[in-house]
Amino acid sequence: MDEKFKGKEPEDLFRDIFNKCQKLGIPPKEFAQLSSVRKLRSKQNCFPRSISVGLFSAFILVCALVLSFGFEPIAVVLAKIWYLFRDYDIENELCVLNMPPEVQNIFMPPVDCSICKNLTEVERVKNISPQEFERRFAYSTVPVIVADGTRNWTALNTFSFEFFRNLYLGDEDDVFWEAERECQFFPYQTEFQSLAEVLSMSPERAENPWYIGWSNCDSKIGNILRKHYKRPYFLPPLSESTNIDWIFMGKPGYGAHMHIDHVNNPSWQAQIKGSKLWTLEPVPECYNECRTLETIVNPGEVIVLDTNRWYHKTLIIGDDLSITIGSEYD
Repeated sequence: MDEKFKGKEPEDLFRDIFNKCQKLGIPPKEFAQLSSVRKLRSKQNCFPRSISVGLFSAFILVCALVLSFGFEPIAVVLAKIWYLFRDYDIENELCVLNMPPEVQNIFMPPVDCSICKNLTEVERVKNISPQEFERRFAYSTVPVIVADGTRNWTALNTFSFEFFRNLYLGDEDDVFWEAERECQFFPYQTEFQSLAEVLSMSPERAENPWYIGWSNCDSKIGNILRKHYKRPYFLPPLSESTNIDWIFMGKPGYGAHMHIDHVNNPSWQAQIKGSKLWTLEPVPECYNECRTLETIVNPGEVIVLDTNRWYHKTLIIGDDLSITIGSEYD
């Protein structure tokens, strides 16, 4: 190579040649018609080798995904890839990602403030027929306490911390581990990571305040529990309850923080042992029209509440361990 070309970039060499042509009086149009210039232009319009290889690799990947998952929407394909990457069971997982409650609250549908405008307290009723309950409370979002809601339930005399410990930590380890793996657990403001830790806590730890919740989604355990309680007598005849019930348990001084649920239906919660102070607040758009309500639920009573429309928190009061069980109904 000529020494005068060494160390120069191709763009600089091309610019020198172009400038020399201009000095010789060669018009730019004629310069552009040179065969060497046309070859350079054709090469400039080609993809770099790295880009070509990348596009080809992407094409192969898409073909592999189509062969693996079939012709499905891209969101479905990406979701399946995410499940495989995280080693999730795609047939049993409900969500790919859990949306934070704060984000869920933003997208809540607007609430008609007439549902709480004239409420000054939570009414207590008893011996209410399913027909009257349906007409007044079932789907009106008006909270109510049914004072005799647990009548004929043996749970009030059976459920205790020891009862649940024996049920989950007894000889049938397969039952316990099935529940641990599949059921949801809420530690609230405690250090517990699982129901196993709660039920096997030391006597010293058990004396300090704590509050947790879990679902009895294990069918074997559910069948045992339902021997001691049944569908509340006042629910509308045509309404159906979910197969999964919720159990909340804790010591006085603790409870659930103020929150709103994101579930499908209204719910009932039966107070089996202990007492709870419930605080109900309207949604923000109703602050100027509705007031905060407070009520105490005692053993044997059932509170019925649309937890999708009322912010709520609980506090265990008195001296006894609190045990609550509840479910949704449609």
